[in-house]
Amino acid sequence: MEVIVLRIAVASFSHETCTFCPNITTLEAWERGGIRYGESVLFTDREGPSYITGIKEAISSEKDVELVGILRTSEPATVGMGGWLTTEAFDTISDRIREGIKKEGNIDGVLLALHGAMAVTGVPRPEAEICRKVRRVVKKRPIMVTLDLHANEDIELANSADAVFILKTYPHLDSHEIGRMAARCMVETIHGKFGPTMAMQKPKIICASVFQASQSYPMKEVYSRCREWERKGVYCASVAPGFAYADVPDVGFSIFVVTNNDYELAEKAAQDLSSLVWSLRAELTRQLPKAKEGVTKVIEMVNKGVKPIVIAYHDDRLGDGTHILKELIKQGARNFCSTSIADPAVLNSLVKKHKVGDTVTVKIGGWVHPISGEPILITGRIEYLGGADWVETGPMGKGAKRHDNIVASLNLGDNNHVVISERLRAPMSADPLKAIGMDVDSLDIVEIKSRVHHKAFWDTWAKMDYPIDPPGTTPADLSTLHYENIPWDIYPIGEKWRK
Repeated sequence: MEVIVLRIAVASFSHETCTFCPNITTLEAWERGGIRYGESVLFTDREGPSYITGIKEAISSEKDVELVGILRTSEPATVGMGGWLTTEAFDTISDRIREGIKKEGNIDGVLLALHGAMAVTGVPRPEAEICRKVRRVVKKRPIMVTLDLHANEDIELANSADAVFILKTYPHLDSHEIGRMAARCMVETIHGKFGPTMAMQKPKIICASVFQASQSYPMKEVYSRCREWERKGVYCASVAPGFAYADVPDVGFSIFVVTNNDYELAEKAAQDLSSLVWSLRAELTRQLPKAKEGVTKVIEMVNKGVKPIVIAYHDDRLGDGTHILKELIKQGARNFCSTSIADPAVLNSLVKKHKVGDTVTVKIGGWVHPISGEPILITGRIEYLGGADWVETGPMGKGAKRHDNIVASLNLGDNNHVVISERLRAPMSADPLKAIGMDVDSLDIVEIKSRVHHKAFWDTWAKMDYPIDPPGTTPADLSTLHYENIPWDIYPIGEKWRK
């Protein structure tokens, strides 16, 4: 008997867009970053866990299912976090997904690994638009979507996809599991054993990423409630706290609940989760210390024996921010490492004119945008200069092979170190620092340009994680940003709530 092979298309077009960053994300930036097509979409060797590794695992035991790679984007080549996508970039890449699926002909379902916080000039809801383009090709065949926890979505995505599955961990450690869940649901749906039924809610709250850690209050409460509903029969309960730094109409919390043909249960769970989120709104929008007071507090704690401490310089998404380094130097901190100041011009100058062991005086940072702070003059001995390679041993991307084309480390004395990188660099473990010869365990203070992802490793190393909120493109205090497209009634910065 001939075995009928079910063909499931896989595509990924993912971007977390900071619309307050000055770098426009062009098609050329995507092409330079890298776009895969066909079979290479499914190649994941040495990449670490991902949606696609989970999809592949779920399908590996299915003898009658074939995965068909369509397209997968890498990160676009921008210096810092990319700003608005051009319409050309979005239309070109999303059309390639549509045309790739159309060219394949007989496709039984489509798995889209998206992000949820993409922002495109002239396209209010990009992920929903991607689904609509695919829908025109596959008609009634199922489309299922995986999203990052920072997704900004609304009913338009629920109306254009059959099921939506969102990460429950931040730091993101469950992308493999979510990919596997989506693929398993897809196979069961195609076989007629599952009837994906979805409810969606918007609690109308916007909050900074730094408050969204899944193992800390208040989001820990939310994800515990999600799992309670899953024990009660919900297939997948998802809460995305959203990405506050995209000035788009669907910004803020998004709740998607998927059941097997039970809309009443889905709606009941979605409404309950929405009410819970609303009850936690004050804690989700609290204030954090600024640079001067924050560094003062950190030094005081270190002097009292609370060490080591990780400073989360959470709002620098350009990579060239100097506010915290300036205060560490000014206030006489010792045994610290500033893990990244992005300054490719300084790096190139060091490579051309100097070598390891040279003492140099350079002015670094503060060049991409005025919000990053003034360039800072430092003098130090070059202790590392060159490329760097490592394999991640920490939870984030464990097993992934990483490479920096060029990186430098300057020793300022008093066991103080500054790492200079080509672009925003946030070490997710000690591995990138060890790769350039850093004695991490000798440090009392490690400053990382990260919000929460670093916590997966660094919370196991440090006595305390201490976020500080200097001026930046992604601050905790959202009232400092100028929004034009967000809903009037979104808490706490919509017109309805302004004093």
